[in-house]
Amino acid sequence: MEITASVRQIARDVLGYPELRPGQLEAAAALADGRDCLAILPSGAGKSAIYQIAAVALGGPAVVVSPLLALQREQADALRARGLTAIAVNALSGAPARREAEALLTGGGTGFIFLGPEQLARDDVRDYLARAPVRLFAVDEAHCIASWGHDFRPDYLRLGGVIEAFPARPAVAALTATAAPPVRQEIAGRLGLRDPRQVIRDFDRPEIHLAVRSFHRADDQRAAVLAAVREQAGSGLVYTATRGQAEAYAAQLGVRYYHGGLARADRLAAQRVFEGGATIVATSAFGMGMDRPDVRFVVHASVPASLDEYYQEIGRCGRDGRPAAAICCYRAEDLGLVRFFAGGMPDQDDLAAVAAAADRPLTRRELADRTQMPPGRLAGLLDLLEAAGAIRLGRQVEPARGRPAPAQAAARPWK
Repeated sequence: MEITASVRQIARDVLGYPELRPGQLEAAAALADGRDCLAILPSGAGKSAIYQIAAVALGGPAVVVSPLLALQREQADALRARGLTAIAVNALSGAPARREAEALLTGGGTGFIFLGPEQLARDDVRDYLARAPVRLFAVDEAHCIASWGHDFRPDYLRLGGVIEAFPARPAVAALTATAAPPVRQEIAGRLGLRDPRQVIRDFDRPEIHLAVRSFHRADDQRAAVLAAVREQAGSGLVYTATRGQAEAYAAQLGVRYYHGGLARADRLAAQRVFEGGATIVATSAFGMGMDRPDVRFVVHASVPASLDEYYQEIGRCGRDGRPAAAICCYRAEDLGLVRFFAGGMPDQDDLAAVAAAADRPLTRRELADRTQMPPGRLAGLLDLLEAAGAIRLGRQVEPARGRPAPAQAAARPWK
């Protein structure tokens, strides 16, 4: 059967999609034919359908790397409701889920394993992936791998090595809603995409009405944010620049808040409240991959850090195609805070110090003791140094053969 006809049949009969949206058919058909694909489609365009259809067409295990636990749960539940095997392996998964995932990979049957990128730091996960007959490797929110991108995550730097370690290289799908040309180039390079089919569609979301309200006084800006939320019909999202702002606005509006400083259980509780139809206030740590269709508004309490971030965040509303509003309450002083946070990338002196300390094989604990760095911060720096060719990460941290000098290694991740 012709690839496109097979893709349409799988979409309709297996996954329940009566019609495919623009870009879905081309991207799914390329992957089903064994070709890598970089798909850049607007928020709400159904990027998850692309890897779902392709995985069924290829007929083997699919690994999906996704950055949010709530999204993993949502996608896995939807696939199981269709009678397909889907397992989420993340920080909240127990041993039974890991055993189930290993059994699926060992058996080579059709199914989906959702992994958080941090799972790829685990030696046991990398070991069983290196022996697995994976047919499709999908990277959701692929812009997170790019240091040019607005939401760079060092955990994503492991993905290229994982792909190359498979016994037979799978088709690779890189999916995102926002990627300017430099970001596309970096995604392709870091993932090692081979002659990828690039499917890029119009970013226009005509159902979203965009508005900017400008202010000189902070008090006026705060009052306008509260008024903007209260005047909207339905529920939505309020984005703030800081955790303190998120908590303050949530208290004034009588709603839940979300930020990266919350305990994991509290973050999941806030996500469930939002999924249930409520308004919440959040920092930019919230929302990537959220797929609630009936969000009627997004209000920014200050200017976002970049146009890419703005597009990602307003893309949470209007996914049902009905009218929605995106309102940005702007004050010139907001840009100072944006510049402050933009300077928060890992310090090159810290990178150089870790590179110098890793002059012989060491465990991560030994290296943490040697550098006096917290394990979480050290993990991110190690990912960057591995990408720079300075170290090799396995059961121990080892200096790479022919590695650059520490200062050169520290500069490479940002070039």
